[in-house]
Amino acid sequence: MTVVRLSSGDLWIHSPIKLSESVIEKIDSLGCVKYLIAPNHLHHLFLSSWVAAYPNAEVYGTNEVIKKRSDISFHASLDNSKGYAWAPDIEQELFSGSPLMEECVFYHSSSRTLIVTDLVENFSGQDFNYWQRVVAKGVGILAPHGKMPLDWRLSFMFGKADARKHLDRLLSWKPQLLVMAHGEIVTENAGEFLQQSFKWLA
Repeated sequence: MTVVRLSSGDLWIHSPIKLSESVIEKIDSLGCVKYLIAPNHLHHLFLSSWVAAYPNAEVYGTNEVIKKRSDISFHASLDNSKGYAWAPDIEQELFSGSPLMEECVFYHSSSRTLIVTDLVENFSGQDFNYWQRVVAKGVGILAPHGKMPLDWRLSFMFGKADARKHLDRLLSWKPQLLVMAHGEIVTENAGEFLQQSFKWLA
């Protein structure tokens, strides 16, 4: 989960985690929850509890998420338009080109931080056993050389041109930090890291 305090003071919650009293206490100490973001169809599991806890928050998801979660009332879908209320603080790009999944990627301009979910995974491997490390390295998700998981990469066989366009947009933001749902945060030169991570698109 990534939490951004917008210039308005409201909170923008990306990929909400399991809600607990301690999480609620921490979130409430930061500000008012205004937006709940489900960036791809794998990161929506805890939305219901957040909607119940913060009924005035607006909920956004990709079209895939919205189709999957008919139990939730979404304010709008996530795409490449610039009409979102958080646009003064956060830019976005819907990364498509794969039949498996699309993901909305975000860029917080004032901190120069790129926010991804499964687009890049970069596990340290410290908690992995030997075989888990071997597998993680084999599929390309072991730090410091993390990238998109192998199965998702392979699914871009016929969508590489689209993926390159999306990558160019991400690189145009010149991010310095890269925050992801799975793995070690990249704290400097995030643009260079991305270029290395997406060499498979060449």
